[in-house]
Amino acid sequence: MSDETSISSEQKPAAYRVLARKYRPKDFSDLMVGQEPMVRTLTNAFETGRIAQAYMLTGVRGVGKTTTARILARALNYKTADIDRPTIDLRVPGEHCQAIMEGRHVDVIEMDAASHTGIDDIREIIEQVRYRPVSARYKVYIIDEVHMLSTQAFNGLLKTLEEPPEHVKFIFATTEIRKVPITVLSRCQRFDLRRISGSDLVGLFSTILGKEGVSFDPEALAMVARAAEGSARDGLSLLDQAIAHGGGSVEVETVRSMLGLADRARIVDLFEHIVKGDVAAALGEFTAQYEAGANPTVVLTDLADFTHLVTRLKYVPDAASDQSLSEIERTRGAEFAGSVAVTTLSRIWQMLLKGIPEAESSSRPAGAAEMVLIRLAHAAHLPSPEDAARRVLELSGSDGGGARPAPGGGNGGGMQASVGAPVQAQAIQPASMGRPTGNGATMLRAVPDVSPQPISVGQIEERPAIAPVAKAQASVPVNSVSDIADLCGKNKDIKLKTLVRGFVRLVRIEPGRLDVNVTDDAPKTLLGELAVKLKEWTGIHWIVSYSREPGEPTLIEAEQRAQEKRVSDARQDPDVAAILARFPGAKITDVRIRAVEEEETESVAPATAESADGDIVPGDDIE
Repeated sequence: MSDETSISSEQKPAAYRVLARKYRPKDFSDLMVGQEPMVRTLTNAFETGRIAQAYMLTGVRGVGKTTTARILARALNYKTADIDRPTIDLRVPGEHCQAIMEGRHVDVIEMDAASHTGIDDIREIIEQVRYRPVSARYKVYIIDEVHMLSTQAFNGLLKTLEEPPEHVKFIFATTEIRKVPITVLSRCQRFDLRRISGSDLVGLFSTILGKEGVSFDPEALAMVARAAEGSARDGLSLLDQAIAHGGGSVEVETVRSMLGLADRARIVDLFEHIVKGDVAAALGEFTAQYEAGANPTVVLTDLADFTHLVTRLKYVPDAASDQSLSEIERTRGAEFAGSVAVTTLSRIWQMLLKGIPEAESSSRPAGAAEMVLIRLAHAAHLPSPEDAARRVLELSGSDGGGARPAPGGGNGGGMQASVGAPVQAQAIQPASMGRPTGNGATMLRAVPDVSPQPISVGQIEERPAIAPVAKAQASVPVNSVSDIADLCGKNKDIKLKTLVRGFVRLVRIEPGRLDVNVTDDAPKTLLGELAVKLKEWTGIHWIVSYSREPGEPTLIEAEQRAQEKRVSDARQDPDVAAILARFPGAKITDVRIRAVEEEETESVAPATAESADGDIVPGDDIE
């Protein structure tokens, strides 16, 4: 019994607490890492007594939303022997601080909206807010992942949230701020907790490892910071894993092995091979990294990160001072930034963005990654779009814009002919720039067969060269919106004609291209339908695009303005003015131009309206 008693009386070792919990911030001074704007706002609000009734905390996972909510609840209920008011100075623990930070205070109610989504859970809160807190100054409700609440739950919370009792405060936390109704957001004071920068994370990790007495390599901490992607909790979890993986120390090789990363220096070498277009060297470097344990997808991702770094250093040289970067990334990244063109970097970036998902979803990631690298290295020899366009212009300029010699013909003294050879039919490119005609047949032009007639070289006449087609020409001329409306009428598409007349404002037009503005009430499908019909009716492809320029008035607007002008001119006519004065209540309903009507209806005499006192000018209708 004595032995058992002595064994039981021995102190058991304390349970290990992970770094993310052990070094969780306890006051606003700890939150200064990456969240300075929010701390400054809360400090000023508490000092001036402008304390909101509800707060909304949003940000990515691991930036400290729940911890900030607890610190805020602690500040609202802070009380010591000397201080009994809300304050952000929490260096001395108060009466309620320990219980609040451990999540066990009776007046600070924490609720996970992911598991309490219904209206019944919110109704319970609404019923409890009437009662004053048991011991603290405020009854604080902390609702985590608030975006998970149902629509009914949000609606049930609105009235209480807008006018809560003076002893109640609400603190919400969410990672999906867009899913929170605007009616709830408008009743809260919102704080966006930003991602923690890599340099801040490296500093935090260094401080914690110093307190833990763990040796570390700064470059290894930079690797962990990059993998954390701005989340302190994720970074500390990885740091815990790195300490265990390295046997009590954090070294570069152990972190690289743990994360499946490639050596950053080797990534830079791989980038250099790709930029030079050396496919064999690039594949050899990738194979070496793969055999060393690097994940193919991670290699491509690291390559994309370095491409982004080089591009960024071209415009922001100060970015090299980031502590999360290794020395080789700083130096060689700056070298590439000065030598590699932006167009090349942009092309590598776009190809990697498409290649990474291919490698991730492939059953053979290594093979897929190699194919991406081959494409990248091959593209290094291709000219940039600007260079290609410039070369095309140079080549077209060298031709002088002249015509190309036809088969069997020539220009001037360089003319050659095959005497006695039969002349073949020549395929002529249709007006639609090589597009197939409606019946799918190629248009041919037959050249007379003159082979039976013996001719000499001196008798051969030079044929005119066939000029290249510069621009597609429509089989039906379309030069205005009026032409388009007439085309709709000829093809019996009355609906489209009505839409064109009423909604389309012309900005500019040329064969194959139409830039228009449309009225606010125009159908959304109008431009697409118009492009399809124009191609069908004219035989060429049309690009119909929307322009922000005001453009010309629609056909109906133009007709209305013209009619208003004719009516205004008619009012100025002495005879019409006399008739309107003679017959009170009479008005001009329409004005028609006689010459136009006579042209349209040759044998029909224009209508004439008569009054008791005299004749009206022919073509003027008075009501």
